[in-house]
Amino acid sequence: MNVAGAAVRKKGAASPGVDAPEPVALLTWYDRHRRHLPWRAPPGKQADPYHVWLSEIMLQQTTVKAVGPYYVKFLKLWPDVAALAKAPLDDVLKAWAGLGYYARARNLHACALAVASQHGGQFPDTEQGLRALPGVGGYTSAAIAAIAFDRRAVAIDGNIERVIARLFAVETELPAAKTAIRERAEALLPPRRFGDFTQAMMDLGATICTPKKPACGICPWMGACEAQARGDAETFPRKAPKVEGKLRRGASFVVTRADGFVLVRTRPSKGLLGGMTEVPSTAWTQTFDEDDALNEAPLQAKWRKLAGAVEHGFTHFPLRQSVYVASVPAKTKAPEGMRWVALAELAGEALPNVFRKVAVHAGLLTAPGRK
Repeated sequence: MNVAGAAVRKKGAASPGVDAPEPVALLTWYDRHRRHLPWRAPPGKQADPYHVWLSEIMLQQTTVKAVGPYYVKFLKLWPDVAALAKAPLDDVLKAWAGLGYYARARNLHACALAVASQHGGQFPDTEQGLRALPGVGGYTSAAIAAIAFDRRAVAIDGNIERVIARLFAVETELPAAKTAIRERAEALLPPRRFGDFTQAMMDLGATICTPKKPACGICPWMGACEAQARGDAETFPRKAPKVEGKLRRGASFVVTRADGFVLVRTRPSKGLLGGMTEVPSTAWTQTFDEDDALNEAPLQAKWRKLAGAVEHGFTHFPLRQSVYVASVPAKTKAPEGMRWVALAELAGEALPNVFRKVAVHAGLLTAPGRK
């Protein structure tokens, strides 16, 4: 039994026949089966901190499949942190549009500015230094430190959390289990190759120790997994019942001008979807009254309510929006705080997904996957 395995198994009695997890077994598996990702350095090569940071920010609450095209686009537009720091925030938001969780884009830009102005364009190489940067939390600082600088750091994302919870059959429900999971993960760290070990854990969770129907039969840690030995791996990690947010409702107003423009405005820089582009809309509330919707229309016009509604799910609440449309004469002036955008340029605006859905519902944009 290795030292790491012995130390971590002391925290709970192992099931009969369960071995200690050997870090070298996982690293050997990783050397053969590592995923080829656009931001991942080739074997034996030093990772670029900018690439690691950019990918980690994008991957927060987003899938690898969704992030890939955005990552490639960002690198083409801004190949290094200095270039990203020089970019206008509005351009960054436009490039980010559709990826969701837009505070990440604002923090991404703020972090690039901080690295360029305070650190000479070089990312700090310690968890502490990285944690001080805008938008870089505990997980992200540990991931960058380990992957980009091979520091001894414990980065626990959803994949790693699931692997550890199953490996040691952690019965405590999340989020209360996070401390126990972190302790066990830290005890597993090998004496070297911290970056590879972190990525190996991520790959194990993403490809074998999946949320449903884990492929335990080909797992390099099959003989060391408590949950697999018990036969209930799919039930881990334990989770407290999710509290669903109450439905909020509202209305959006799509105004087109006879000369080919649509009315939009920029949301406040702070708060939900801060700094993004929207068509004028009401507040989203649980007490929204459809009969009063037109009292909040941005201008006087012959409004028509479209059939159906636009539905969207945010992290803490579901949303249902009515959509009203109107057409106004050419050269109509935009109300204060709003602006006209050419219909041909609407797709390039920093529209979050909820307002892209509104634009599709109103016939201004084509739904993804359609031509």
